[in-house]
Amino acid sequence: MKEQTSITDIEKKDKMTKITGSEALMLSLLQEGVEVIFGYPGGAIMPVYDALMNHEDKIRHILTRHEQGAIHAAQGYARVTGKVGVCMTTSGPGATNLITGVADAMVDSTPIVCLTGQVTSPLLGSDAFQETDVIGITMPVTKWNYLVTQADEIPEVIAQAFYIARTGRPGPVVIDLAKNAQFGELNFKYKKCTSIRSYVARPEIEADKIKEAAKLINKAKKPYVLFGQGVILGRAEKEFRAFIEKSGIPAAWTILGKSALPTDHPLNVGMLGMHGNYGTNIKSNECDVMIAIGMRFDDRVTGDLSKYAKQAKVIHLELDPAEINKIVKADVAVLGDVKESLPMLTEKIERKTHESWIKEFKDCDKIEYEKVINKALYPDKPGLTMGEVVRIITEKTNGEAIVVTDVGQQQMFASRYVKLNHTRSFVTSGGLGTMGFGLPAAHGAKIGAPDKVVIGIIGDGGFQMTIQELATINQTQAAVKLVLLNNTYLGMVRQWQQLFFNKRYSATKLKNPDFIKVAEGFGIKGRKITERSTLENGIEEMLNYDGPFLLEVEIEKEANVFPMVPAGASVSDVMFSSD
Repeated sequence: MKEQTSITDIEKKDKMTKITGSEALMLSLLQEGVEVIFGYPGGAIMPVYDALMNHEDKIRHILTRHEQGAIHAAQGYARVTGKVGVCMTTSGPGATNLITGVADAMVDSTPIVCLTGQVTSPLLGSDAFQETDVIGITMPVTKWNYLVTQADEIPEVIAQAFYIARTGRPGPVVIDLAKNAQFGELNFKYKKCTSIRSYVARPEIEADKIKEAAKLINKAKKPYVLFGQGVILGRAEKEFRAFIEKSGIPAAWTILGKSALPTDHPLNVGMLGMHGNYGTNIKSNECDVMIAIGMRFDDRVTGDLSKYAKQAKVIHLELDPAEINKIVKADVAVLGDVKESLPMLTEKIERKTHESWIKEFKDCDKIEYEKVINKALYPDKPGLTMGEVVRIITEKTNGEAIVVTDVGQQQMFASRYVKLNHTRSFVTSGGLGTMGFGLPAAHGAKIGAPDKVVIGIIGDGGFQMTIQELATINQTQAAVKLVLLNNTYLGMVRQWQQLFFNKRYSATKLKNPDFIKVAEGFGIKGRKITERSTLENGIEEMLNYDGPFLLEVEIEKEANVFPMVPAGASVSDVMFSSD
């Protein structure tokens, strides 16, 4: 191993002592507190990987088996830790393989810094081997990107990258490093970025808007809170809870807002959206004041906009000015950091209970339980259901686990039925809906939270999109628990084909491999469950096993997830079954 070089040592040396751009990059990452990099090496990033060896005691590199696995792992790490996730790849296909994850992080506001290698500056634009226009390709799906062509740019650019990624509404940043910049030399000096001209990370809160919002809330008979991931990203869970407990207002969450408020909190009325709870959806069209906090009115939440919450006065607390009035017009827009605006609002509202209004939600819960939930969690048919698997996992972990999902039916069942006690304990691909997210994101989450039980709930379709990351898990021996819910279909697409395309199951039937043998081939212990009598024991074995574990559960093939608001329908048009 090479002799370790510290930042202090470098800065103490004579000003004429120079280091390479690659070494400057490593020292810059250390200054930003980076402890883990998920990546895959190649020719155009090789100088950086060489410099990485000088700092193996401080920065852990995790070699994924695909670049998409690297960025999804970085996303899982970022989501559970609140830190900036870091991934690193080479140029050309290495960089383009990141794009899906970059787009996913952009939509879901995940702070990521992606470091990509690039051909040497004189070759730019010449169609050199493994050259692609990474800046042009990633511009629409990044918060910021930059091509480094000179070594002396590196410290300042990295400082700006981390500042932009983590501040304001978080998001992904791509830094493309020309190979000559990695080899070039500079006098290293690092200064953390604290501001950038024209970039306003935290808009100033207008006191008059707080007063207007408080006035509407105090007069409301049926106020309703919709909260999203902004509460988590703003680290405002405590402030949010104080607000709803003083106001007594029922609160429903978007899929990314799940875990900001404990599932069993008496004012937590459930999930919004296409497969959300019955009461949370229909009451959107019955409330008189709607308070949206850190959420963006996604189309899966609103349904038909022409019929959405037309009776309500809308208050929108939001950090990103672009989200105000973008989809739903706000009567009062409170722009600013919710960690600051919520206490200001809480101070001005009256203490209330709204018992009769909350009872309306509970009455809806009874209807939903009879029509859907009881059958999903306690089925009386031979076939196993996704709901009962999720229920038993929750019972065995007491709401203390971190749950990561892929995309599809299992995502909706997990979102609906997993109970969680702590924030940053639910990780999923929300806005982009990226299949293949679950497996590497669960690994990244376990790397970020090694002392927590991390459970990845994945369908058989998404599992096969990034199945090679089992090798990465075997290499790190991270004790992530993977639950594969196998119905031999692309389940969510098949459900839509059943309901809206006359059961014409086009290209959704899967011929799957023996997943347990595949896992064993990757060095991962596994077990397959086909009978209800062994399900609880199988989950216990998985949780108690000291190491990574794959539990495959054979699920009823044509089961659907309900309730459901059909695409384009009003949130009041809730389906309870396929009949």
